[in-house]
Amino acid sequence: MDFVIVIFLIGFIGSFLSGMLGIGGSIIKYPMLLFIPPLFGLAAFSAHEVAGISAVQVFFATISGVWAYQKGGYLNKKLIIYMGISILLGSFLGGFGSKLMSENGINLIYGILALLAAVMMFIPKKGIDDIPLNKVNFNKWLAAGLALIVGIGAGIVGAAGAFLLVPIMLVVLKIPTRMTIASSLAITFISSIGSTAGKIATGQVDYFPALIMIIASLIAAPIGANIGKKMNTKILQVMLAVLILMTAVKIWIDIFTI
Repeated sequence: MDFVIVIFLIGFIGSFLSGMLGIGGSIIKYPMLLFIPPLFGLAAFSAHEVAGISAVQVFFATISGVWAYQKGGYLNKKLIIYMGISILLGSFLGGFGSKLMSENGINLIYGILALLAAVMMFIPKKGIDDIPLNKVNFNKWLAAGLALIVGIGAGIVGAAGAFLLVPIMLVVLKIPTRMTIASSLAITFISSIGSTAGKIATGQVDYFPALIMIIASLIAAPIGANIGKKMNTKILQVMLAVLILMTAVKIWIDIFTI
């Protein structure tokens, strides 16, 4: 029972923040799944198991998050199509290829991605939320190319890449914050199809803890999305920046202490 409660709470917290901030939740749940169960005397998951559980859970967390954002014109269909197709291809390649990598290699790639995302989130984003949602423009091929690169790296760690997609949309493509959050959840859902398929095909998913986290995500993600729609966009940006930075620091500390 302790195992079920701990895994459920990890899934609930991660999915709540996922819905609020437009991420799949793996940037939160990956280190939580690695480090928290042993603190309660439970068996530790390997990096491969954590990546597999995260990939499956993200699939369900993003579905429920997108559902909560479907009204209000926040979903940019053109952005979702261009980046979604590219990240799907990349995430499948990364998810399938991760079987060939060591646990230290998986953690190293995760740390590099988290560090890049943290740096980008602290770059000033002036005026993007003044753009009307129906007037948003972006470079389609740049968006597609960046999504392909993110997909390959994110597929390897089972993270679906939203924690890197969000700063790319805000800083490089100049997409307004709420549209970024909603559209990134939809793109992350598409990405998670590839990474989940790759993990399942190579036998990297522990189904019981994955099921517990799926249940938690279906409850928590819509709650987070509805709260996020009402919050000040600057607060959302700061929360995401701090969260990504803390995760990057923790992962790098772990890499250097192994």
